[in-house]
Amino acid sequence: MYPLDVVKTRFQLQVSGAGGEAYTSIMDCFKKIIKNEGFSRLYRGILPPILVEAPKRAIKFSANEQYSTLFKKIYGKDKMNQSLSIQAGISAGCTEAVVIVPFELVKIRLQDKGNAGKYNGTFDAITKIIKHEGPLALYNGLEATVWRHATWNGGYFGVIFSIRRSLPKAENKQQQLRNNFIAGAIGGTVGTILNTPFDVVKTRIQNDSGTVKKYNWTLPAVKIVAQEEGFGALYKGFVPKVLRLGPGGGILLVVFDQVTTWMKKYLL
Repeated sequence: MYPLDVVKTRFQLQVSGAGGEAYTSIMDCFKKIIKNEGFSRLYRGILPPILVEAPKRAIKFSANEQYSTLFKKIYGKDKMNQSLSIQAGISAGCTEAVVIVPFELVKIRLQDKGNAGKYNGTFDAITKIIKHEGPLALYNGLEATVWRHATWNGGYFGVIFSIRRSLPKAENKQQQLRNNFIAGAIGGTVGTILNTPFDVVKTRIQNDSGTVKKYNWTLPAVKIVAQEEGFGALYKGFVPKVLRLGPGGGILLVVFDQVTTWMKKYLL
């Protein structure tokens, strides 16, 4: 699924005036990258997300569990409801965001076509960013990342709670897997609809290495993009993003449930 992430980033960084170099569709983007840059460019920048993937997922679900317990205690509830699920998801997203920012920034820099000759790989990018922009530059886009993950996780866990309640009760393992995938896929789709505008501005903020930055804070950046390029620009890269995170949200929930069940059976 990683090539879809590269395509998403290319669309999000694309502004009007690109001319014949502009990407017009997912397939057009794939074709132009392969033709002009080589097939391997579809996997450029893959190391940072690989390194952070397991910790990110562990933090997402463990933090959500901890915040769920905390909010039940704060509100005096015995069971979770949709409101608490959304609040726990938002809080888990904020926690997750703090961890992944440097990995996201390096990935974005490597995925951008304009940086092709600037960085020779992940560790070269880290070294040059620290040298030329300072160590804190690795956390550029922190606020936008918090917005992105808070909205996605809030939508994801809130929808999962609602869909699970509306689906027929699972009578066997196969039906449970089906219910988890459906709930997770719908949750991932809703989360993507909610967070794509923040993802667009996050991508632009993190890719900006100049001393005078056009995009700084998230909400002003959202306003700039909408004013200069139209509201639709806030959803650039949505299709490749939802193709990855819709089904991915379902797979994520299925895997988490299976791993949790296995751990409770054999380790706890």
